[in-house]
Amino acid sequence: MSESPSRTTAVPAHLGWRLLALVYDVVISITFLFVVSALSLALKPDHRPVEPGTAAALLVFIALWAVIGAYAVLSWRRGGQTIGMKPWRLQVVTAEGNRPSWRALMIRYAVTSLSLGMSLLWCLFDGQRRGLHDLAAGTLLVRRQT
Repeated sequence: MSESPSRTTAVPAHLGWRLLALVYDVVISITFLFVVSALSLALKPDHRPVEPGTAAALLVFIALWAVIGAYAVLSWRRGGQTIGMKPWRLQVVTAEGNRPSWRALMIRYAVTSLSLGMSLLWCLFDGQRRGLHDLAAGTLLVRRQT
């Protein structure tokens, strides 16, 4: 007698699961902040912090935004989840349940970060619990059930 293979189902993830994952990912992002800051100090001839409001400060900000974006997009593309999403079994997929394209994931990150995370609030009103970043990118954040 053979057992039927276990089937994994998924349901749209609510805001609480997203926020829990975000807490974990913020801790990881602090590491990126330290690395980018250390590089900016090492690259400046006087090894002093950049002055706020200068072109150098803007460059450091853009570098940090790009590094965190690379972490998120590469993680979503590789396995559908960041490190912070893994304990909660969250995964970014297309509406059909497939792996999203690079373009969709970059749009997702851009909308989330440019809205300062406020795009997350839309999942409180959407029937599939999609944030505005999910709507813009054609993605869905699901929680895998076993």
